[in-house]
Amino acid sequence: MRNIRFVNLIQRLNTLNYKNSSAILKQTNLLRVNTKAVVSHSNGQTRQYSSSSQGKFDFSRTSIIYTLFGASIAGGITIFMLNSDNRLASVKAHTQEKVEQSEPKLEEEIVSEPTEKQPENETSNKASEKSQESNSSLEQTKPISTEENNPPEEAVPTEGELRAAKLDEEKFLPEIPSHAQYLIVGGGTAAMAAFKAIRANDPTARILVVTEEDYKPYMRPPLSKDLWMTDDDELIKQLKFKQYNGNERSLFFLEDEFYVQPKYLNEQENGGVAILTGKRVEQIDVQNKTVKLNNNWEVAFDKCLIATGGRPRNLPVFEKSWEKIKNRVTLFRNIEDFKKLYSIAKEGKTIAIVGGGFLGSELACALGHVSKKFGGKVIQVFPESGILGKILPEYLSEWTTSKVRKEGVTVIPNASINKAQLNDEKVELGLQATKDNGPHANWLMADHVVVAVGLEPNVELAQKSGFETDPKFGGYLVNAELQARNNIWVAGDAACFFDIKLGRRRVEHHDHAVVSGRLAGENMTGAAKPYWHQSMFWSDLGPKIGFEAIGLIDSSLQTVGLFAKAEEVDTPKAQVQESNESLRSEIKDTQLPEGGQTSELKAPKSMDEYGKGVILYLKNETIVGVLTWNVFKRIAIARQLIQSQEKVTNFAEMAKLFRINATGLEGDSSN
Repeated sequence: MRNIRFVNLIQRLNTLNYKNSSAILKQTNLLRVNTKAVVSHSNGQTRQYSSSSQGKFDFSRTSIIYTLFGASIAGGITIFMLNSDNRLASVKAHTQEKVEQSEPKLEEEIVSEPTEKQPENETSNKASEKSQESNSSLEQTKPISTEENNPPEEAVPTEGELRAAKLDEEKFLPEIPSHAQYLIVGGGTAAMAAFKAIRANDPTARILVVTEEDYKPYMRPPLSKDLWMTDDDELIKQLKFKQYNGNERSLFFLEDEFYVQPKYLNEQENGGVAILTGKRVEQIDVQNKTVKLNNNWEVAFDKCLIATGGRPRNLPVFEKSWEKIKNRVTLFRNIEDFKKLYSIAKEGKTIAIVGGGFLGSELACALGHVSKKFGGKVIQVFPESGILGKILPEYLSEWTTSKVRKEGVTVIPNASINKAQLNDEKVELGLQATKDNGPHANWLMADHVVVAVGLEPNVELAQKSGFETDPKFGGYLVNAELQARNNIWVAGDAACFFDIKLGRRRVEHHDHAVVSGRLAGENMTGAAKPYWHQSMFWSDLGPKIGFEAIGLIDSSLQTVGLFAKAEEVDTPKAQVQESNESLRSEIKDTQLPEGGQTSELKAPKSMDEYGKGVILYLKNETIVGVLTWNVFKRIAIARQLIQSQEKVTNFAEMAKLFRINATGLEGDSSN
């Protein structure tokens, strides 16, 4: 029984990682197996019995005992060092007892080795007896076989022993790998798209993602949309939301089971993706292909992608008093910002939103929805004449503003913030009119303030690592393949790329992050594809108003709007119910639709006729941008119009392309 336990011990040691167990034994200088041959003389011939021999009759009892003795001592002390369980401690005790009992026999064997020459038959018999003794000794340390000619079966380690062996191995693997075949800096949407593309083209790729956040890659759009429209607090605590069709969905792109722990990344034969959370890359050494983390750990890489995204832009008026008011001001960007703001909204507080763009307007509608349930007040302040005033024509911006007011939001247009201070546990904001019809009051009081005035690309690595940035748009300058330097790519919000139709640009939208991340990942595996994609973006102001856009969307350009009355199916809610997808991105629908009957276009008679439509943005009578208003799945057609570079004169035909039985046309002569 002790022999069987001893064999189990040896097999247990063999389950350890070879490199780690060898390193431990070398460091402790414990593995001293007897490899000195035991020499016997018979009939003038010399026979050697080595403990390393594998032949059936090449073992002597002496070499076997020395081998087992050395392994038992190494195993016992190694187990002690690794804090193994009580069962293994017991095995070690039995093993030690066996060795002590075997030592006298070892001396007797050495003394009794034959040294005189024997007759041939007698020598043969002696050799036969010695072989039998050797086999008998071997059988004592192996499981008993039921068949004489079958090799002895190896004892299978128990599940508990294998689990303990794995735990032992974990203790000697570094938490952060020292080398990554593919390294991705940043853990957002572009990073997710990149590592999926890398794995698709290189199935055994080992990818390490380093992110400052404490979460694995997740979707940002629901932070200002779907999560707020979910009326189930338990789902929200789990970072899940309900789509408009009632289906539940996690905020995270992939389940935890998809990823491997960083310490095991380089142990995966089939590769994998590891997310190193809560760490920041401080510097990239392009020449030596290494990065330095904020804990001074260095990681070498073969190829690297920078996908650092952007950070919320602050206003100087808040920065002046930041230390005093920072606990009552949120620069909204991530999961922690959502959790903080949601808890404040549930308390029925007054929340002021500074900004009238995408994020500010989405949050205003979202908080207005929550305030109907928990109470409180929502105020939106911005310098433009209406919501989304920088991208929508003035008439449509005013129409949208009226819709947001109906959601319970107090909208203050034509006003900027010129002072921010703490007053009796509230934030006091000074208002300054930007136009003659500005606000009547000079001050605004709020329990909490959200600043939503755009993003700044995270380019700190450029300054420390010698990358070139664009002085006008910001972001890392990259070539057509999204490469900044040799073996270094950039994707997402932080990339300033050259658009073959519209010139150099930097885009801060979900679709661009997906497409640029995917292309960068493909190029990291050798594709060498140029970036030609015209990215789209979308925004939803609640379940009834949504739009998709592509190209240059700027209200200062000349615009032509084609509108019709909306129906029940012309809403974001209906779109999600049909497609079961709340994240609208690139849709491969390049077929030009059949147009309806052409009708004469007239100016809308009422604001209700802005229910759905399309706005064309023009330069020199050429379409450079398209925005579809409560019209969905037409971006592919809009992309074709922009790429054609043809001058447009027949707008009724444009209405047919977008399946709008247009009853009204709006335009301006802005240039």
